[in-house]
Amino acid sequence: QVQLVESGGGSAQAGESRTLSCSVSGSNFVIQVMGWYRQAPSKERELVASILTGGPTTYGDSVKDRFVVSKDDSPNTVNLQMSSLKTEDTAVYYCHVQITDLNSYLRRDYWGKGTQVTVTL
Repeated sequence: QVQLVESGGGSAQAGESRTLSCSVSGSNFVIQVMGWYRQAPSKERELVASILTGGPTTYGDSVKDRFVVSKDDSPNTVNLQMSSLKTEDTAVYYCHVQITDLNSYLRRDYWGKGTQVTVTL
């Protein structure tokens, strides 16, 4: 089983920086992609940033040039450095990982429980 544990959420003022981290644990899997999604009230969940095992990254249009996603392989961790925060960044942020299960060779998606980020003026 794969477990995701998020940390780093909380409150911030506009213009400040925060970093989210997500550690991935478990056994018998290979990580394909790690990243972060967010969901604001009354909105659909959207991609914030993702990073492939080989390193290529993808960012949502609203966070390009402000957020940076990175990963560590030991232990498996994905980080999201958020800079120049805006009130519209307020949302619940979810860690996401897609793995290949080495027992079945099927790809599976796992999600963290979510961490609230609230940005005020």
